[in-house]
Amino acid sequence: MISVLLLAGCSKQTSAPAASPSGPATTVAPARRLVTVSNSGQLADALSKAQAGDSILLANATYSGRFVMGIAGTAQAGIVIQGSRNAILDGGDINTGYVLHLQAAYCTVRGITIRNGLKGVMADRVSYNLIDSVRVYNIGEEAIHLRTFSSHNMIQRCDISNTGLKTPDYGEGVYIGSAKNNWANYTAGNPDNSDSNQVLNNHIGPGISAECIDIKEGTTGGLIRNNYFDATGITGANSADSWIDVKGNYYRIDGNTGFNPAGSVLLDGYQVHCAYSGWGNYNAFTNNNCTVNGAGYGFNIQLSGSNGNTVGNKVYTNNTVTGAAKGVSNIPLSN
Repeated sequence: MISVLLLAGCSKQTSAPAASPSGPATTVAPARRLVTVSNSGQLADALSKAQAGDSILLANATYSGRFVMGIAGTAQAGIVIQGSRNAILDGGDINTGYVLHLQAAYCTVRGITIRNGLKGVMADRVSYNLIDSVRVYNIGEEAIHLRTFSSHNMIQRCDISNTGLKTPDYGEGVYIGSAKNNWANYTAGNPDNSDSNQVLNNHIGPGISAECIDIKEGTTGGLIRNNYFDATGITGANSADSWIDVKGNYYRIDGNTGFNPAGSVLLDGYQVHCAYSGWGNYNAFTNNNCTVNGAGYGFNIQLSGSNGNTVGNKVYTNNTVTGAAKGVSNIPLSN
């Protein structure tokens, strides 16, 4: 049986309440619920019946199956799905399915472990979601994917490893947006404007078969900060030969640490590409510490190609690069 505990709560008042005939109106705080679950059926039921303000607490157990969160919280009363690393969502098969599919705004996923699916966490049309301190591993393709106009989300303090076990070409740790070839499938042919997302303080690798982070064309204005990238196990499949491949606009990549073991297929630390005309522009790289141990650059900015030119990208002098055979950057450094 699911355990539901009503908790006293308070709601942020965003506007003055209307007066009532008996006097000034008062704000009544909505009841908040702590919903505790301990098996797959209870978890699925709690997700399907969630209310704004709920905290769904997972006991330490293995929750076999694939789970969908489709009910939104609000800015004042988000929905939280949380547990320890010993609360494990297990999709059971790296060849198919999403272990956790987020389809609603103002949701937090915190602390749990996600494993054994084609995708780990897939987020479609969501905003203001937080994925915090989650472990994702043993995944057939990408671990965490923000897709289909998913904006203003944050991925922080997660531990991601062993991806691309089915398809190394698509084994990214974090994937933001959609490739232009998939816009017809997900965004009616329009750019997938999955904008203003933040990826902070995560440990990505080892065993990431493609890039640690892939930032797709059509996305704008994200922040990638204070992450640790371990290229051990990168395969080079589908030209994945850097920690991050930036194809969006106006991203800041700041304060990250990248490590590549000698003999790996990693070519450059960071790359920028124009995959579609008008994209791959005005990105800034600051304060990154790069141990490349590769044949390329610390920062390799594609200046021109069959899809167009990149403009406005800057690599600052406060980046540190070691072991890059061709040097720090292929473009002049900025102060």
